[in-house]
Amino acid sequence: MISWLQSLPNWEPYGAPRYFFFLLTALVPVVVSLMLGRRLKIYETLVSLVFVLMMFGGQTWPQFFAFISYLIWQTIIVFSYQRYRKNANNKWFFYAAVLLAILPLIVVKLTPAVIGQNSLLGFLGISYLNFRTVAMIMEMRDGELHDVTFLHFFRFMIFLPTISSGPIDRYRRFDADDAQAPDRASYLDMVEKAVWYLMLGAFYKFIMAYIFGSLLLPQVKQMALHAGGLFNWWTIAVMYSYGFDLFFDFAGYSLFAVGISYLMGIKTPVNFDKPFIARDLKDFWNRWHMSLSFWFRDFVFMRLVYVFMKKKVFKNRNTTSSVAYLLNMTLMGFWHGVTWYYIAYGIFHGVGLIINDWWTRKKKTINKSRKKAGQAPLPDNRLIHAVSIFVTFNVVMFSFLLFSGFLDQLWFHPFVYHHGLPLRK
Repeated sequence: MISWLQSLPNWEPYGAPRYFFFLLTALVPVVVSLMLGRRLKIYETLVSLVFVLMMFGGQTWPQFFAFISYLIWQTIIVFSYQRYRKNANNKWFFYAAVLLAILPLIVVKLTPAVIGQNSLLGFLGISYLNFRTVAMIMEMRDGELHDVTFLHFFRFMIFLPTISSGPIDRYRRFDADDAQAPDRASYLDMVEKAVWYLMLGAFYKFIMAYIFGSLLLPQVKQMALHAGGLFNWWTIAVMYSYGFDLFFDFAGYSLFAVGISYLMGIKTPVNFDKPFIARDLKDFWNRWHMSLSFWFRDFVFMRLVYVFMKKKVFKNRNTTSSVAYLLNMTLMGFWHGVTWYYIAYGIFHGVGLIINDWWTRKKKTINKSRKKAGQAPLPDNRLIHAVSIFVTFNVVMFSFLLFSGFLDQLWFHPFVYHHGLPLRK
């Protein structure tokens, strides 16, 4: 078994033209069938299984066993809690189910920080699969999700287009699409959108991300490290190059995932909506990695606010929301990884959202006072909009510099470059 897995090719999802060639070829029967108003569920499942298997071929074969073990673990947790929830609703059983569901992810995230190497439980896509199961348990707790069958759960968990890096879908939304094929007119519209998403994704990932990530970023990093110090002008170039590379690479990947999903008759939610024209940080998180930010909003932030208000932890509603913002975004930072720069990134955005919320309330108070005094409200014109976008864009770009980990390298692991070769100081 191991030698067979080692002999398989290792195909990074959406990483090369040949991946698209084989995937689109495999999906031809799916497209034809959906055109005729039928869904080939068994064939779709087999295609997903084959391409998932290819994700873990070659040197990544241990991840295949980690993936299978993870699916078995999550199946036991989800269906055990579903069976329990039909007859009872004790909060401690709910907390235990959530903890057991995220336990593999906790181990995977903490292992590198503790022993300096990756966990054997880790595999490509574990974080995004974990969002699916935890959301299911929470919706079962809320009484919104009932009677999940194993086959439907299995199709949801191994759905190929989004398995490695999202977008993060919800079971009820996915299952509604998966239950039956769309009508011909709707599917033709989905195919048209799929072609556009795939073309735009290719432009983002293979052209723009290549320019910023492969051509510019290594050069400006070298210059910034050579300049040294706590901060320098070349670090600003790193900030923008990395920020654009992050967007085009991730948005391109997400467009591929959504496009392939549409070809399979599933309306996976889009992940990005022009994030760099956001007017404030709250608007930004309604546009950036939306499936992640909405997941944290629904399953972390809103629940924190509910618990704080129910327990009357804080007297002031604004304090409640501020603490929830900070905890929510800090947790998101930890989710990315247990390093100071990921955690700092989360705290930075948490504080930014608190400031944004404060200014929104302050502006309403000022405008109310100005109205009583017979004065016009604070200006809200195109110039103000442009300034807001400019400020938000640069605040976000600085947060991406934190996120990149480059400051960790610049401050704590500096290099001196001599004839293009990095030498540690």
